[in-house]
Amino acid sequence: MIQVFLQAESSPIASFLPLALVLVVMYLFFFRPQIKKQKEEKKFREEIAKGMRIVTNSGIHGKILEIQEHTMIIESENTRLKIDKAAVSKEFSATYLPKEEKAAKKDEKKSEK
Repeated sequence: MIQVFLQAESSPIASFLPLALVLVVMYLFFFRPQIKKQKEEKKFREEIAKGMRIVTNSGIHGKILEIQEHTMIIESENTRLKIDKAAVSKEFSATYLPKEEKAAKKDEKKSEK
């Protein structure tokens, strides 16, 4: 009697379904966000302009002085560094500034309006 139930439940679709669900979950939670992040970083690297403040992958903060085809020159603590464009991680935005500098920037924006 038990053998009849075991034989009735083994279908190829039922055994493939868990594997398919695992692959879908992996795509949604692992691969898709990573692909999206890579696209955003590529777009940011294409929009880099002279004078922007950036942070490199290694954590160096600096201001862009000159941009060439594959490299750029940044200034950090009165030191000039020639780095590859791929080494740029993100823009040094107001979220990283100390509270005093944030307040000063807000005051500047208010005075401009």
